[in-house]
Amino acid sequence: MNGGGSGEMTLAFELDALEELARPDAVFTDARQWTQYLGVVSDKPTYVVTNFTRKHRIHQDFFSGPRGKAESLDTVKRQFDTERHVFVGISDEDRELADEHDWEFLAVEDAADAAGWEIGSPEIPDAGAADDRDDWP
Repeated sequence: MNGGGSGEMTLAFELDALEELARPDAVFTDARQWTQYLGVVSDKPTYVVTNFTRKHRIHQDFFSGPRGKAESLDTVKRQFDTERHVFVGISDEDRELADEHDWEFLAVEDAADAAGWEIGSPEIPDAGAADDRDDWP
């Protein structure tokens, strides 16, 4: 999963894939070490994505907003010019979407295995963790 530390990768998680990971906050912290841009895309309403990322103290460079996944992948690819664009998802539909929009697809289980992330129900970070972050309001 590590792109060689070049940071020449844009990594997008489908919200459902992120919800499969035990420590989504730790996943984002880890992925920041080897990606240039990192975010979440979903067909769910904006407030659902925002609530999840706030609750898990995830700072993202982009998110779907009011757009769906397809439009979001196109927009992100135009805005964030990196050598690789990787979409982490969970379904065959996610794989097809990645192919249709010229993104590499990686199943969340494969991503977790390669990066050493734990699959499981997301844990809520400790309340004190916000004090350790300078990018969180």
